[in-house]
Amino acid sequence: MLAQLFTSFIATAAFGILFHAPRRSLLQCGFVGMLGWLVYYSTTGSMGPVSANLLATVLIGIVSQGFARLYKMPVIIFSVAGIIPLVPGGMAYNAMRQFVQHNYPQALELAISTLMIAGAIAVGLVLSEVINQIFRSIRFRPHIKKQ
Repeated sequence: MLAQLFTSFIATAAFGILFHAPRRSLLQCGFVGMLGWLVYYSTTGSMGPVSANLLATVLIGIVSQGFARLYKMPVIIFSVAGIIPLVPGGMAYNAMRQFVQHNYPQALELAISTLMIAGAIAVGLVLSEVINQIFRSIRFRPHIKKQ
């Protein structure tokens, strides 16, 4: 488990470098990716990969928004780097390889799984933004005095 966390931290921080994230944000980017991978890795056995990706992505989005406010940076710096460990690139590659080898049933199964996971990541990011908007509207709602 420790190796998984360390690897996800390094991979996320490295992608932060590739995306030209500010140097002062690389540790936070690595932490977001590590936290997302921890949630995914610990829940994928009980929930399945699509639900685990959704939950991990929602958490990544929420933590990214918190870091964005705290460090006064755009949310996308943390969220894009943070979802890198969850992206099903290997699965997409295997799906294409199965198509090329004319193993269509296996290819179709892998392609559908890849699309479902990618959709879960997209929905998770949107859902985290909705949660943020709800929280902000409750937190900053003007108090109405009763007369």
